[in-house]
Amino acid sequence: MLDLLKIQALREVLRKEPRLILLPADKTVVFVGDTHGDREATEEVLRRFFDENHVLVFLGDYVDRGPDSSGNLGVLVEAKLAHPERIFLLMGNHEGWAVAPFVPADFWRSLSREEEKLLAETFTFLPYAAYHPAGVLALHGAIPDVDELSEIDEIPLGSANWRKITWGDWADGPGFALDPGVFGRPVYGSHYFWEVMERLGLRALIRAHQPDAPLFMFDGHCLTIFTSHAYGPGPRRVALLEPGQKIRSARDLTILEI
Repeated sequence: MLDLLKIQALREVLRKEPRLILLPADKTVVFVGDTHGDREATEEVLRRFFDENHVLVFLGDYVDRGPDSSGNLGVLVEAKLAHPERIFLLMGNHEGWAVAPFVPADFWRSLSREEEKLLAETFTFLPYAAYHPAGVLALHGAIPDVDELSEIDEIPLGSANWRKITWGDWADGPGFALDPGVFGRPVYGSHYFWEVMERLGLRALIRAHQPDAPLFMFDGHCLTIFTSHAYGPGPRRVALLEPGQKIRSARDLTILEI
């Protein structure tokens, strides 16, 4: 069962946040991949890093697939309400239920109509991305096709750029928009990656979403991490960016297994 009062409180907190979070340069930033119902993983991240010296960025997909979506979500909501400046919850495709329903959706299908409506509406206020002045952008899937980072704040729900952010996959080969294959998820190649990265002055992209992606793509400038056992027994990873750290590519980040 969801605590509807806490979900309502979360909605009010999220309404005050921009779509593009500007991360502080004087804190260690911890980037957390899909947690997908893996409450144990989320609790371990919070145990190790949820303090005044760290800012946590969760990259979306908090529910479905894993064994305890309600518990995982409850832990995240409690943390966000307690210290909203220390933790940011970005939107993944599994938070886009109000915009584009999907499968598998075991968690969403388990909710009462009242719970589903309130949570789906609350998730529409989640930020899309987080930017660090070291030249690092974090989001769930692929980079939107914008001329300036500030334009992310104006991306409409359900638009093509929203779908890039929440559903976009990468292929580490040439091309722009590629054949989406049997799953119908938008796929982008290196030509699109480099064009947008250079236009926006970015050095590294940190994302999750794509379980078959290699850890690094595009000469190490794109990092894909997961922090859940929902996809199998592989390592749960987080990535750390330290204050004052010079970033040439995503390989300069510290990657930890938790």
